[in-house]
Amino acid sequence: MKYNTVEVANLQPDYLGFIFYDKSPRNFEGIIPSLPKSIKKVGVFVDEDLEVIIQKVEKYNLDAIQLHGNESPEYCKELKECCHAELDSAYHLEIPACAGMTEIIKVFSIKDEFDFSQLQPYEDMVDYFLFDTKGKLPGGNGYTFNWDVLKEYPSTKPYFLSGGIGLGELQKIKEFIKHPTSKYCYAIDVNSKFEIEPGLKSINELEKFIYELQH
Repeated sequence: MKYNTVEVANLQPDYLGFIFYDKSPRNFEGIIPSLPKSIKKVGVFVDEDLEVIIQKVEKYNLDAIQLHGNESPEYCKELKECCHAELDSAYHLEIPACAGMTEIIKVFSIKDEFDFSQLQPYEDMVDYFLFDTKGKLPGGNGYTFNWDVLKEYPSTKPYFLSGGIGLGELQKIKEFIKHPTSKYCYAIDVNSKFEIEPGLKSINELEKFIYELQH
């Protein structure tokens, strides 16, 4: 698979994701090139064993963990403890020093409605929520959900807005950012709409997106 990680990094995103899910066409295998310290490396996982996640954190020096499956609050609690302990007694793994700073992002999928009460058990277990489009796949379905649902967002925890965001959504994003609904929107997550093929991004389209979003 082709990756143009360095070219994307040159656009200076705040986060850069690497998918560690073998059923995904974007599954990452290889070496992450040296990146600016300002860019946080995110490992994306789907119902993965905690041992595997911690090993990936150590191997790739990940700054954040994105959980894209049906991970329970208890699972997130264990992961959080692993990321903040010098030694995990359950798995007998030596935790790298960088893990103490590892952010945890929990993904929830939305279509036309959402029961926000299910977020409450995760409040103290994760650093951010991420709202994606509910579809056949855990992610990368290529279309947006109804952002009006977020008017009912009951939390103060910052969240990532994701799901089928591309050049065609620029005006919609600008309107969303100006609306009180976006008060706790921390980041805009883009992926499949900017792909030439899985894993390979269109730099020209990303540049245009960033420019238009800032002007």
